[in-house]
Amino acid sequence: MLVIAAPAQSVTPVRVVIVGLVHGHVKGFLSNLPQSKDATLVGIVEPDTALAAQYEKQYALNHALFHTDLEEALGSTHPDAVLVYTTILDHRRVIEAAAKRGISSMVEKPLSTTMEDAIAIRDAARLHHVHVLVNYETTWYASNADALQMASQGALGEIRKVVVHDGHEGPAEIGVGPEWLPWLADPKRDGAGALFDFGCYGADLVTVLMHGETPLSVTAVSQTDKPDIYPHVEDDSTVIVRYPKMQAVLMPSWNWSFSRKDMELYGTKGMVTTVGAASVRVRHHGENEEKLAPSPTLPASQATSLGYLAAVLHGEVRDQGDLSALDTNILVMQILDAARTSAATGRTVTLHPLPQ
Repeated sequence: MLVIAAPAQSVTPVRVVIVGLVHGHVKGFLSNLPQSKDATLVGIVEPDTALAAQYEKQYALNHALFHTDLEEALGSTHPDAVLVYTTILDHRRVIEAAAKRGISSMVEKPLSTTMEDAIAIRDAARLHHVHVLVNYETTWYASNADALQMASQGALGEIRKVVVHDGHEGPAEIGVGPEWLPWLADPKRDGAGALFDFGCYGADLVTVLMHGETPLSVTAVSQTDKPDIYPHVEDDSTVIVRYPKMQAVLMPSWNWSFSRKDMELYGTKGMVTTVGAASVRVRHHGENEEKLAPSPTLPASQATSLGYLAAVLHGEVRDQGDLSALDTNILVMQILDAARTSAATGRTVTLHPLPQ
């Protein structure tokens, strides 16, 4: 049985149940879990027994960990949190089921496929006093934290332009599994194509950069350059998110010639570009060239999803206004929903703050 040893300190590892094995990011999680001192895996819920057997063998997991029914698993394992690796469409169902039992959730990005589901998730979290967190790979990049801190400290002056590139060659092209690709390219189960799959990263970063301010408008253009591979969703989008004194340009795509997740911040006094997960390039007004520098190492509570989850559940971190927080990701969903509408209608969508 895969159980994580207790950390040296007195804090008890959080008990987690994985719900779903159809999201390929679960593989990275299972690979890293044995080295973590923050969590103990107490169950896995997957109704597809053939897929469950595949994971059981690949990761040498105890057969007793596996369940086919969500309610039965939650009732018998008593977790502190569920880690959700279902389709995006199923996030609401799992979060609501867990919340009714006082169990918190961490889901893979984005939060939901619709604003209706996003608001329902927020309502469930408030009603049952549980945490709902959203996991983005880029949240744990020291380079992003470094760039955002420069902006918040005024080192770049007033931010005027943000450009975020996210994506890869395409999910089919990089060989995502047969349990993943069909729903990833399904607008109902994933919300959209590249627009939701990778546009959420930039919307998340920009929302934190702007301290949760609702944008004035969202304008998006989407297209499908590979209709033979992605007949039902777009594989390339450009999204302009407008604020009173700043524009953010998000470029989610399944058409890059390589995998990339990078951000550029341009201010009145300088600029910074993230380089991978651990470095930045910086240039200030009056300087002739950019300088490459390593970013400071993140503290344990901000360096991994499990470290963050444990810190939140132990009351060491307040999950409001940060990259994983529910309030941030409600606004991320508002941006994505507006972008989807804009791309479909050819019109700019005006935004207003949501009722609280």
